[in-house]
Amino acid sequence: MFAQVESMGVFALKGFVVTVEVDISRGLPQFELVGLPDSAVKESRDRVRSAIKNLGLDFPVSRITLNLAPADLKKTGPVYDLPILLGILSASGQIPFLSSNSAFAGELSLDGAIRPIQGILTMALAARENGIKELFLPAANAAEAAVLPELTVYPLKHVNELLLHLRGEKLLSPLSYSPFVNTFDDTLFDLSDVHGQPEARRALEIAAAGGHNLLFIGTPGSGKSMLAKRLPGILPPLSQSESMETTQIHSVAGLLESGSGLLSVRPFRSPHHTVSSTALTGGGTVPRPGEISLAHNGVLFLDELPEFHRSALEILRQPLEDGKIVISRAAAQTTFPCHIMLVAAMNPCPCGYLGHPSHSCTCSTSAIERYRSRISGPLLDRIDLHVNVDPVDYESLSSPTGGESSQIVRERVIAARKIQQKRLADFDAVCNAQIPDSHLRSICQTTVSATKMLSSAFEKLGLSARAYSRILKVARTIADMADSPKIEEPHIGEALQYRTLDRNISYYL
Repeated sequence: MFAQVESMGVFALKGFVVTVEVDISRGLPQFELVGLPDSAVKESRDRVRSAIKNLGLDFPVSRITLNLAPADLKKTGPVYDLPILLGILSASGQIPFLSSNSAFAGELSLDGAIRPIQGILTMALAARENGIKELFLPAANAAEAAVLPELTVYPLKHVNELLLHLRGEKLLSPLSYSPFVNTFDDTLFDLSDVHGQPEARRALEIAAAGGHNLLFIGTPGSGKSMLAKRLPGILPPLSQSESMETTQIHSVAGLLESGSGLLSVRPFRSPHHTVSSTALTGGGTVPRPGEISLAHNGVLFLDELPEFHRSALEILRQPLEDGKIVISRAAAQTTFPCHIMLVAAMNPCPCGYLGHPSHSCTCSTSAIERYRSRISGPLLDRIDLHVNVDPVDYESLSSPTGGESSQIVRERVIAARKIQQKRLADFDAVCNAQIPDSHLRSICQTTVSATKMLSSAFEKLGLSARAYSRILKVARTIADMADSPKIEEPHIGEALQYRTLDRNISYYL
């Protein structure tokens, strides 16, 4: 007999419908699995056979041919365990034939328990696009699909529950639709923990308000990492579209917690400086997102920036410019989004104490230049704010109160973002850092005195065209925070102060 069951597949961030076709015919007992399965899919034969026997059902002693259509797309992972089991039971007459409006996915244990899988949200989006109405998914991650009101999602813990439902003996209860709620996580690190550092706090607020990249330069213990870790606490909450994109990436990577729906907190990724280029960009035979994409709509923090491999740092250049990363393989090409805020920290020299008021630097001039030259000029050009972080004095450190809380700063950031969103409504942009270069002049209008100041700085500092545009975007953000329709001289002046590394050509050696 013949039966077919609908399931779903995932390649990178694209989902597609997979039809599991089962034919049981006379002949010597044999189990043929075709349709470009990988090793994990091929092993489904043994898991399904054991599960059927341990459930007290009959495994057909016949020739079983199983096809995963379309046959030209690679099938990966244990996601097809459940539909394969259902196809065999349906073709052997042990359960009714299944509707094409229902799709099934899940990994099986040998006793019939259903284990979680990756990429549920991507599958759900593809199911909606292809007219599928019902999804039967592992209970641990069915909440991901329940965010789509067009789908009826049934959570499953064991195959027996599903068999009773399909036979009409005991119907399953669908998971309630979970609408997106724009909330904020109050458990994040708070900016009030930071004592002193008014200049660094101001730069952090500007970066958050405009979505700008930021580099902290300071001696050990000055608070660079502490400041960076408090950036998510002053960023605006994720919008529904941002949350959907971010959740999809983390779902494919298998990083979502059990039972979680859409993410409500912007990601903060902080890879170690030994991270490889592939781990940053993503890749593999079946492309998976790397750290750059996992930070999409959030923050990528690179501590000890000069210690990263040069090849890994240079890979950042194009994603920072384009907001996406393209991974090409012989069989296919895929694109991962990566609209990120890059926040980095570094010491001023190898020993770390150049410019410290009480510790003497032991580094030679050539050693300092070699250390700083590990960060190339083109990468520095893509970092909007270069900020010196001075050591905290005892009076500030011992003060019983810190600075403003994250909540107060976040309210100002959100107000500035609303101005930008209104201005950029006709563009594919949400903040000043994403202003298209073709509209830079019309959006970043300057007064006469501001134009003269920027012109003078451009000549004296030897700025590149990219640095020029980024200074204008930062100045536009500062003007928005001051509720100024035009960029004025003080705004340009402050933006120029945050180009510390442009002031000395040795930083580009």
